[in-house]
Amino acid sequence: MRLSTDVWESVSAFTNTSGGVLLLGLDERNGFSPAKHFDIDKVRDQFIEGIGDGGVSGARLGNPPRYVMNRADVDGKQILVIIIKENEIGEKPCYIKAKGIESGSYKRIDDKDVRLSTMEIYEYRNALVPSKADNTIVPESDINDLDPQLVSALIERKRQSKALLGASTREEQLERLNVVDKQGAVKLAGLLVVGKYPQQFEPKLLIDVAAHPGTEKSEPGMPRFLDRVLCDGSLPGAIDDALHAVVKNLRTVSHVRGVGRVDECEIPEAAIREAIANAVIHREYHPYFTGQSVSVDIFRDRVVVTNPGGLWGGKTLENIADGSSRCRNVILMQLMEEAPVSNSIGSTVEGQGSGIAMMVRLMRDRGLREPEFKASADQFTVVLHRPDVADIVARPVREDDTVVKQQRVEPTKRMEEFLALLDDGSEKSARELAEEANVSIETARRALNDLLRAGKIQATAPLNSRNRKYRVV
Repeated sequence: MRLSTDVWESVSAFTNTSGGVLLLGLDERNGFSPAKHFDIDKVRDQFIEGIGDGGVSGARLGNPPRYVMNRADVDGKQILVIIIKENEIGEKPCYIKAKGIESGSYKRIDDKDVRLSTMEIYEYRNALVPSKADNTIVPESDINDLDPQLVSALIERKRQSKALLGASTREEQLERLNVVDKQGAVKLAGLLVVGKYPQQFEPKLLIDVAAHPGTEKSEPGMPRFLDRVLCDGSLPGAIDDALHAVVKNLRTVSHVRGVGRVDECEIPEAAIREAIANAVIHREYHPYFTGQSVSVDIFRDRVVVTNPGGLWGGKTLENIADGSSRCRNVILMQLMEEAPVSNSIGSTVEGQGSGIAMMVRLMRDRGLREPEFKASADQFTVVLHRPDVADIVARPVREDDTVVKQQRVEPTKRMEEFLALLDDGSEKSARELAEEANVSIETARRALNDLLRAGKIQATAPLNSRNRKYRVV
């Protein structure tokens, strides 16, 4: 009995994802009973040789993983249990040599081994290599494609720095600041930060903001978008435009303090700006990825900011908030630190590695769920959870309390059905109402949130309380 070639696909997939366990000696087609004629010693030797521990000449894998091998008894027979460890950053992808790195690299999705895309392989191979993409020359562009006002503002902010010492001409100054090269050709970072219209040359390097009616994209029976804005132009302006597009699609919370009132977005605007700015600055600008935009999706319960390109420079979900600053696009970061924010004396970014911690603090201080971070080989996502409207609408208005401006909500048949179920003056939980209406609990919660937003019902307890019920206002 010889090892199936599928085993090496699974080893590659486990190594490139989050590890896994191989059970060798079980017959899947026969209810995972012990396989007949299974020679445990022979299979052990084949695995050890194939992974490279029996000699380099027999190794089947490039970047093989660490592993732990044990024996286990199943129905009186022994099988091999092999624990495959995930490789560290810089040691991926693990691939099958005979197929080559492009065709022989896999990842694990559910119970399947799926080939890595070209972009995922690129990200793994360059996870610790500073990118030069932002330093590349943009073909067909020249200094006339730069915005004179943005250029002047950038130079003015750097005028007293050593960077411009002895640089007397505008061309010399732009070269020192890495906006152009020695021949005056425009670099990608320079075009993105102080260009008149960078999308003339890179149409997808913008921020795509979309507001969706439900909790997922393209839900059946709902319009595809409630609002969509493509925020283009130079990056500082695009970030401002994207922030405005998000805020206008969120609720406004009013804090009543004494005889005055302060209006603010339901999610801290500074947290939204930070998530968008990080996505723009830390995204991947290699040509593999320039066909993708940064996306901001506004759902009923959350705002999701996604950028092309995974985490870089040894950053992981475990250490992302440690305060250290690592950026694959160093020239872009340098320019964005000096690019003025419109109508402000501040900068678009600060580059000190405190952005993630700031987002967490801002959300926590407002009593909201902490941001959720998700990372894959070729993209990174920040999720900012919106507050349940019932938590701020259902309470009486008093000094120092918080209320929400009501939004017009057109009634649906589902909302009318749930309102009728509560019209007898009773108080019922979402689960009770779901059972009465014969719908899923998620469908019930969506209808109840719409009724809350319309001011038709009240919640009797805070979000996530086991005792939370609903009643007609």
